[in-house]
Amino acid sequence: MKVLYFAEIKELVNRSEDVFHFDYEVPVSDLTTHLYQTYPIIQGKKFQVAINEEFARAEDLIQPYDVVALIPPVSGG
Repeated sequence: MKVLYFAEIKELVNRSEDVFHFDYEVPVSDLTTHLYQTYPIIQGKKFQVAINEEFARAEDLIQPYDVVALIPPVSGG
């Protein structure tokens, strides 16, 4: 699966995307755990997860070919 990073998350991990190879579907919560282990600097950071441009919940499943985006909260006025 391709994982895209935006805003603060992108800056913290110093990259705009990664490709992770899973041969099975993965719950969003498991991917989040994997990302926290891969990039400990993002632990505790808030972000929404989108799968194929639709916001997802922790129990939603990600297919090996999906595109996932980590979207931090947007500030501004």
